[in-house]
Amino acid sequence: MPILPEIAKEITLPRLVPVKQVFPDEHIHDVPATVAAEFQREEIIKAVEAGKTAALLVGSRGISNLDVVVKSTVDALLAMGLKPFIVPAMGSHGGGIAEEQKKILEGYGITEEAMGIPIQASMETIVIGTTEGGCPVHVDKLASQADYIVPIARVKVHTDFDGEIESGLCKMLSIGLGKHNGCSRIHQEGFPNFPTVLPQVASKVMETFCVPFGVALIENAHENLHTIRVVAGKRMIEEEKELLKLSKSLMPRLCFDHIDVLIVDKIGKDITGAGMDPNITGRIAGMPPSPYFTGPTITRIVVNQISEASHGNAVGMGCADFITKKLYDSIDLTPTYTNMMASCVPENAKIPMIFSDEEEALLAAIVSCPKIDKNNAKVVRIKDTLHLIDIEVSENLLDYCKRSSAFII
Repeated sequence: MPILPEIAKEITLPRLVPVKQVFPDEHIHDVPATVAAEFQREEIIKAVEAGKTAALLVGSRGISNLDVVVKSTVDALLAMGLKPFIVPAMGSHGGGIAEEQKKILEGYGITEEAMGIPIQASMETIVIGTTEGGCPVHVDKLASQADYIVPIARVKVHTDFDGEIESGLCKMLSIGLGKHNGCSRIHQEGFPNFPTVLPQVASKVMETFCVPFGVALIENAHENLHTIRVVAGKRMIEEEKELLKLSKSLMPRLCFDHIDVLIVDKIGKDITGAGMDPNITGRIAGMPPSPYFTGPTITRIVVNQISEASHGNAVGMGCADFITKKLYDSIDLTPTYTNMMASCVPENAKIPMIFSDEEEALLAAIVSCPKIDKNNAKVVRIKDTLHLIDIEVSENLLDYCKRSSAFII
């Protein structure tokens, strides 16, 4: 370790001990039955006419039971006499390439064979007008040719802004449905304006096309589906606001006041749009921390690798301090740069200091923590920012965990 100072040789790395964080786990046990029941509501049945085509929008997030939700939705639409087809609605993901977006869906088990309907992938869009603020509204051309557009989306807190509308149905109808062209243009408006822009774009889409309903999903801290709601199009924006409040109440967190070094095993687009969720770490690329962040202060972050499902997209590494060579070697610059340029956040693609492995990166992180006992660093390891139940902590945090009802040792 020639680049590390002599003091690093005197450091004994802490032993990490497994603990569990405690979060409620109320969730849906029968996903197909829940979806079917939602589609049996009278206002949903009356919202469509048999014989019509429906573009079913599916995104790139790794949502619990997503393939089951999509298949159950397909079955419900077919039972209503509709002719559905799936459209990958994921903005610039997959490097902004249609076939790569289709592959992302296939990675979640959403294939034409499994779903029993076509998947139509294209990056071609049409512009249907502008918002009140002058933002052009792009819509996937294939979806625009359907009689109905039906989004399936997880409602959750966004990684880069706070508002009544964040990630969910409106974002799917604006950034997801807008493909690379629409995604890039909307991000030109800047994240602080998203709480206004996203509903405006979604409203323009709903004014132009028939969006009879959308399937809203909410996960709990255990990554289990807590809520499945088929939301009527005419109430979509107002209902999404209430669903977001519920989602926020179910969010996991790191239940500490301060962490010297956080080790994150994986980052990736399947985990969160930002690769590493700022709502967990408190770090937002190129921006100050959110005033709404309630998690711990974290001095240094080490990241080990990119998730396989992220397909080399290294978004999120810009918020780390140190990465391993394994992560560096797996970076695919095309999807990474495409995503970051479209999002107008090039800071999130900056490459941190690279070390041979986790041990060397951890030493570097501890050495660079100011004003701490280098042999008594407070270290926490997590799988990723989505899975926060089973974590590992340094032994000097065990007393803290024992005193808190938020942990099981």
